[in-house]
Amino acid sequence: MLGELEERKKRLTLLMEKGVSPYPSTVQKTYAIADILSAFDELAEKKTSVEIAGRVRLLRKHGGLTFLRLQDESGTIQLALRKDHCGEEVYLFFHETLNIGDLIQVAGTAFLTQKGEQTIEINTYTLAAKSLLPLPEKWHGLSDVETRYREREVDLIVNPEVKERFIKRSKLISSLRKFLDERQFIEVETPILQPIPGGANARPFITHHHALDTQLYLRIAPELYLKRLIVGGFEKVYEIGRCFRNEGIDFAHNPEFTMLELYWAYVSSKEAFVAFLEEIMRSVIQSTMGSLQIPFAEGVIDFGKEWPRKTFREAVLNSCGIDIDAHKTESSLIDAVKEKGLTIDFDGCVGLGEHFDQLYKKTARPLISEPTWIFDYPLELKPLANVSPDDPTKSATLQLIVHGCEILNAYYHELNDPFAQRERFMAQEALREKGSEVAQSLDEEFLRALEHGMPPTSGVGIGIDRLIAFLTDAPNLKEVILFPTLRPKAE
Repeated sequence: MLGELEERKKRLTLLMEKGVSPYPSTVQKTYAIADILSAFDELAEKKTSVEIAGRVRLLRKHGGLTFLRLQDESGTIQLALRKDHCGEEVYLFFHETLNIGDLIQVAGTAFLTQKGEQTIEINTYTLAAKSLLPLPEKWHGLSDVETRYREREVDLIVNPEVKERFIKRSKLISSLRKFLDERQFIEVETPILQPIPGGANARPFITHHHALDTQLYLRIAPELYLKRLIVGGFEKVYEIGRCFRNEGIDFAHNPEFTMLELYWAYVSSKEAFVAFLEEIMRSVIQSTMGSLQIPFAEGVIDFGKEWPRKTFREAVLNSCGIDIDAHKTESSLIDAVKEKGLTIDFDGCVGLGEHFDQLYKKTARPLISEPTWIFDYPLELKPLANVSPDDPTKSATLQLIVHGCEILNAYYHELNDPFAQRERFMAQEALREKGSEVAQSLDEEFLRALEHGMPPTSGVGIGIDRLIAFLTDAPNLKEVILFPTLRPKAE
């Protein structure tokens, strides 16, 4: 690497000695490579001069003829430089100073080679930026995974499929916005720095504001602020933004992630809201991928089929034979798990709800492959949701599970009773006192907002990262986050 770097620095010095700026402020670019390829025959016939710019990906010298492969955002194209066309001095200087990885601008004309390859003959060229570090020849395989994430810019240069994945991510977010905007939802922004972390059961990141001399938290969810907007008179609101949870990192979790959360007042019924959720999911998947049948792993996820429905209780009962309704204490549930011969680590779980959640995540959820609705989670797990109209011990909630992961979390009836909400918060506070690191904090400002009256409301959160990971068959969430959180690099 050192030898390569020194050789490139020598070429940089030669450029400057000849009065050539290795890092000019501007160059001319009148065509994208994809546009040239699509109109190639016409451009070649008319001998139209085109100006393009991009990165040199390949460089092959054959005596007085040199072929290059140039890459821009839209694609790649072959270039040709002839010594008898540009002159011996220019040709020699070109090879003395240019490296693979350099950014150049060329002006030239289109022609077909004897082998029929679409090519641009270089009439003039300008260096756009000198590359001091070489591009890797091979940039894939398990040994390079962490380097790919740390040096995403290089990953994007050499692996076109990686860029395509992020283009799809951008398209998915645009599709979500378009769908909601067309249905009169209003996009809003709520605080990321919050005095009380609320809206989900998770451990927050803590920071300190020096001017105010107060402790603040990075939001774990925008939920409570969005509901306050519903109280304020907005009836359809949504936010797409970053959330932060100070928890473990694995293939399905990253400390910062992107969520869509929306809230809709006066929804006519539970079924109307579920139909809306199915419509938004199918719409953005179709718009992003062009199909509802999505290749994943060695099979296909069919989002076009009817999505099965199960209750949380049914899912657990069918997977391990434990009826959660038969257990009112943690010790009772733990005994049942032992009787069934299951190995489930409840270490760190505080309260019956967290024990139910661990049981579900280790038994029922991994067995769910095709898109499936799971309804009515235990009330202890959902302190911000109203009770299920079918069972007061369950919450009016549902999640969309695909291949063992939660994609969508929704409350078809949000809790809008300030007295019941205070009781739920107090129960969460009791869990915190017992040592829970994820229980929610009492939020008096939110309770005061509820006391002004919040209309019947439905809400949903959609994990953008997980959704696009499934749609692009990414084995790890880090593949769909441009710059994922990584352990500091060892010196």
